[in-house]
Amino acid sequence: MPSTDHSTISSTISSTSSRSALRLHQRPIHERIDALLALSRQHAEHFCSPDAWLARQRYLAQHPTSLLVMKCMDGRIHLPHATRTPLGIITPFRNLGGIFDLGWPYLGELLTDSVLAAAQQGRGTLMCITYHYSAGQQQRGCAGFGCDTAAARAHAYGIAEQAGRLFGKDHQQVYPLVCGFETDSDALVIHGKAGAVLDIRDWVGQPAEALAIRLAAVCPDMPDDIRRDLLPLLEGNLAHVTSLYGTARALEIEHREWVICIGRGFDFLHLPNTALIIGPYGPDLAEPIGTAADIIAANMLHGRIPDDGFMLLASTPYQHSGVDRARAELKSQFLSRFAAQVIGQRHPELASKMRPHTAVVHWPTRRLDLLQSNN
Repeated sequence: MPSTDHSTISSTISSTSSRSALRLHQRPIHERIDALLALSRQHAEHFCSPDAWLARQRYLAQHPTSLLVMKCMDGRIHLPHATRTPLGIITPFRNLGGIFDLGWPYLGELLTDSVLAAAQQGRGTLMCITYHYSAGQQQRGCAGFGCDTAAARAHAYGIAEQAGRLFGKDHQQVYPLVCGFETDSDALVIHGKAGAVLDIRDWVGQPAEALAIRLAAVCPDMPDDIRRDLLPLLEGNLAHVTSLYGTARALEIEHREWVICIGRGFDFLHLPNTALIIGPYGPDLAEPIGTAADIIAANMLHGRIPDDGFMLLASTPYQHSGVDRARAELKSQFLSRFAAQVIGQRHPELASKMRPHTAVVHWPTRRLDLLQSNN
């Protein structure tokens, strides 16, 4: 197997925002909010463009496996970008720290519905359960686990074990795959059977064709069709990591978040250190909302962001007009009120600087529609 000095790669490559995104954190709150909403519109426009639509249709015809990804809310983990996969192919589940429990009723229902829909169409499901870390500096790891990579990885294995209990331990219909994401290089790290690992950084400068042989050795129990459809992600990731090798990229290790998102439908938000995203999955939403408010308050206190305000964005996706949209509106309004109440109780002074925005997302087009806002 090829040998690569990972520390050398990490010293020259790191995942971060652009200089324009860096300046965004320093602008007045109304300008930051306008820029974020403009980003959501640009995302929807691109998603609905003829080129993007055709790319999705062609990709799904060639690679029909349903791709579900459990991941942290960290904006550096942008898998469509890092794997060069068309937007809309990967279905993300995002939460603070990538912390999930498949016993949570709503989360379990969403996952089961996705798996059943794929099975009824004759498609298998690949469930990528991710954790992230920095090879160059521990402090750039996952804040949700106190930058403890071992703990984050152990949690991912725990979710994989739950998936086996839920969907079958032979993994022939649903294959749970523990997958690391090294944020300095944007490299995927596949964890297979008996401790076997496929680290994309090992393949920089090597032929992509050899990945298929290595993947089969690392995950010998993976069904052939699922392995076939995972391979393009790995090949895309190899091309992405190779393109970044030797490129100077500034490091972003400091919290500068100024948005608290609660709900779902935040696919457009992949700016590092910008938003804290809380999925509506667990039985206790108050604790992660309070933790997010603690982070925003500390960011203001230490001058990492201006103290003129922060954005609270509640969002719920819907598929159809009528009852489906009406239910999404009620859910977003509830989430917004609930989050505002928690923040008001925990940080009364911070609550006075809150700019709440309530929205729904038309999922087929990824269009975000604001229901109300206070600027």
